[in-house]
Amino acid sequence: MQKTFYSHSFGCRVNQAEKEALDKQLSSLGYRFDPQNPDIYIINSCAVTHKAEREARQLVYQIRRSYPDIKIVVTGCAATNWLKRGVDVPEIDYLVDNQNKEYIAELITKQVDTQEPQQHTSQPVVVPDKYTKSGRIIIKIQDGCNRFCSFCIVPYLRGLPKSRSTEAIIQHINEADPSTKEVILTAINTEAFGYDSKESFVNLLTQVVEQTTVPRISFGSIHPWSFRDEFFEAYAKLIPARRLVNFFHIPLQSGCNKILTLMKRGYTREEFLQKLDRLNAMEPFTFIGTDIIVGYLEETDKDFEDTYDFLSRAPISKFHIFRFSKRQHTAAFHMAKRLMEPTPDAKLKRAKALAELNKRKYNTFLESHVGNRFSALILEKGEDGYQHALLSNQMAAIIKVGGDKVGEIVDVSVEEYKEGKLVGSVA
Repeated sequence: MQKTFYSHSFGCRVNQAEKEALDKQLSSLGYRFDPQNPDIYIINSCAVTHKAEREARQLVYQIRRSYPDIKIVVTGCAATNWLKRGVDVPEIDYLVDNQNKEYIAELITKQVDTQEPQQHTSQPVVVPDKYTKSGRIIIKIQDGCNRFCSFCIVPYLRGLPKSRSTEAIIQHINEADPSTKEVILTAINTEAFGYDSKESFVNLLTQVVEQTTVPRISFGSIHPWSFRDEFFEAYAKLIPARRLVNFFHIPLQSGCNKILTLMKRGYTREEFLQKLDRLNAMEPFTFIGTDIIVGYLEETDKDFEDTYDFLSRAPISKFHIFRFSKRQHTAAFHMAKRLMEPTPDAKLKRAKALAELNKRKYNTFLESHVGNRFSALILEKGEDGYQHALLSNQMAAIIKVGGDKVGEIVDVSVEEYKEGKLVGSVA
């Protein structure tokens, strides 16, 4: 009987890209993707915070209760961290670290599943998810990091930078399903792309535009260190092609120079703001998001006010807020022995203040779209003739269209901002 599997990914889009690659490998080996009754359940975990690890554990416990006889395989950063620290999670059948993640399909066929799947196929297999259903694919272009920011555990779990070649990335795009409308290029650190292969992120973008025909090209996170003069010069040349999605998620982490120094980020708030202003001026309705850590070591009320003020003034329309938690083996873990750490109540208060600011700025940005036209990728059907879409800056909208347009790119006019949603129709 054909064996079944299901997979779940926590955390970043790199994890999602790895999940999609694994799904494809297993399906090509004859396993059937089955969310309802899987024989094997694979979790690609995250460890960027304690909360992320806790969520992975909770899912493992839920799966074991629901499927007592299922085989559970956990990989990713949390799995790597647990293996390094000798953490035992009895409910897990196999823990696979990041270094061996690419061999999971082989592990499953040889050790987890003792029966050979019935059907093998060399044909491309697409497992349906929210990305592939709407004509989007995620491609991991790079892994690892050599920045070693003081708060970050990722370099210890993913290792030094490893890049996929530009040639292989372009081949991946060109061999994708012809109905693909958007490719999302994602990395642990875009600045480190080509660190080991003597290539560059800027050249990759140029080559993808020149050597592929996919209508939309977007990014996961782009790191502040990638925004050099050569990037802006290349971006300006690529804008007329209208294929780059005008969305940039750029992790800032703090708007206070003292905290940025303690974090070992390698830039000042003034330098960061200059880059943001330059980026924002190049294309109208550019959507810029960021990550912010509140309650970092030595962060006083005045330091937080610096961050709040920076975010108030900067052309950033959305921010993800994290309360600082020490991660073992990071520099901050050792720094905390001699530096003051804000109280949990202070962290919560600051996080709430930023959440309110984020809500106001995000709503203002959304409202600015009303009365303007955009191209949009239709994601899925909605109700009453409306369909869910992503505008050319990755903003979500509900669009009135005739017929089933899922997976198509259409020109739309945004007519109103209603109940927290942009609403429009085909232009």
